[in-house]
Amino acid sequence: MLDTLFEGFRLVFQTDVLIAIIGASIYGLVVGSLPGLSATMATALLVPVTFYMSPIAAVATIIAASAMAIFSGDIPGCLLRIPGTPASAAYTDEAFAMTKKGEAETALGICLWFSALGGIIGTISLIVMAPLLAEMAFKFSTFEYFWLAFLGLMCATLVARSSPPKAIAAMFLGLLVSCVGIENPAGTPRFTFGMTDLLGGIEVIPVLVGVFAVAEIMRGMALKDPPKIPHRKFGSILKGQWELTKTHKPQQVRGNIVGIIIGVLPGAGADMAAWVSYAMAKRFSKTPEKFGTGHPEGLIEAGASNNASLASGWVPSLLFGIPGDTITAIAIGVLYMKGLNPGPTLFTEKASSMYALYIIFIIANIIMIPLGIMMIRASSTVLRLPRYTVMSVIVLLCAVGSFATGNNLFLVVLVAIFGVIGYVMEKNGYPVAALVLGVVMGTMVEQSFVTSLIKSDGSIIPFFSRPVAAVLAAMTFAALLWPAVVWLMKKRRAALEPAAR
Repeated sequence: MLDTLFEGFRLVFQTDVLIAIIGASIYGLVVGSLPGLSATMATALLVPVTFYMSPIAAVATIIAASAMAIFSGDIPGCLLRIPGTPASAAYTDEAFAMTKKGEAETALGICLWFSALGGIIGTISLIVMAPLLAEMAFKFSTFEYFWLAFLGLMCATLVARSSPPKAIAAMFLGLLVSCVGIENPAGTPRFTFGMTDLLGGIEVIPVLVGVFAVAEIMRGMALKDPPKIPHRKFGSILKGQWELTKTHKPQQVRGNIVGIIIGVLPGAGADMAAWVSYAMAKRFSKTPEKFGTGHPEGLIEAGASNNASLASGWVPSLLFGIPGDTITAIAIGVLYMKGLNPGPTLFTEKASSMYALYIIFIIANIIMIPLGIMMIRASSTVLRLPRYTVMSVIVLLCAVGSFATGNNLFLVVLVAIFGVIGYVMEKNGYPVAALVLGVVMGTMVEQSFVTSLIKSDGSIIPFFSRPVAAVLAAMTFAALLWPAVVWLMKKRRAALEPAAR
């Protein structure tokens, strides 16, 4: 075993591999911080470059770029309320609220520090529990996936600062958007209105960019005197993070566990992990009323979760060749191309290569801290620039990023449409985060539900008779009924107060 480990270190500490890690890390940080360019896109654009690399260097570029992009998506969310990646959307409002309070470096420090810790812990889970986690993932069928996705949808009521009915209405609008196109179990065109551009459906990136970035620009244009954001020079980015680590151990541990479990499940990924973890942070918090006002609990839990899920998402990919998310789907193609065919034999016949991958994961998350600090300091100039200059650049990035998603001008029009929708929703108190959640989860809910009904010949009994499905169903109904319970308790308390007097 020691010989294999030393061989893994030797494979990693080659000049070409180290250059690949550093170069891909810087590239991932830049791409992830640009609105409209996701971690998946950052990874996909690297594939042609990997043709000319050694196997370990090729996989190292995928690992480093994706880890950095997931973190750096938090930077525009903190500074401008514009998430760089879908995984950042769950806690963008919380991070931006801290920036408005003059705590931008604290918010960014939390995102950086706990993302790095989450990535390292997720890597340890990949090393220690890979076979166990993969076995657990294979016990999940479409019945369990339905309840898991449905539970994710119920997060809309938990993360909303506005009334739960408005959050649910916004979520239903997101579900409606996810129905567009022919990518449904029946393969029937829905809500396309005869437009070929809509046959492929509406991706989450144009929605995300529209409702957050374009809507934010429209709000800035509508305000005669926009709110001033403190833009003093950033102090120590990591100041106070160790104290937060010690005082928020339950949030960090819970976020890591949720991220690891969700990451293992094929098709889930960092997006779902961030939403579920942020909702759980609010649900179990002793001060849930502080969420949305610049409270660190949700940032800590969600930040620890999304990077932990990134590492554990490689478990089904390496063991069985089943992608845990879109990033590992791309990685599987690179593995096959380089002769590292996924499967149980990969852990025996090419054990040194597997150890090399583990080492790369740990190195990527360690160097995330110094490189992330440099990126944050470079980004801090955003707060010192005139607002009209920043917004002009953001408009350009939104147009370029949305066009680059599918090389289609229609996507730019979609971004503009969702910008108007997001502006109107926010003006009337409807949370746009719930809309994005509906778009992200909608396809998974529908496909899992229809496939399960086909399997059970139309019976709903297996949705409740399977042990794991029954537990997830109970959790889903608890999340669904929780707002009603809270409302009844408040009403009863209000009725008892006059009697007490």
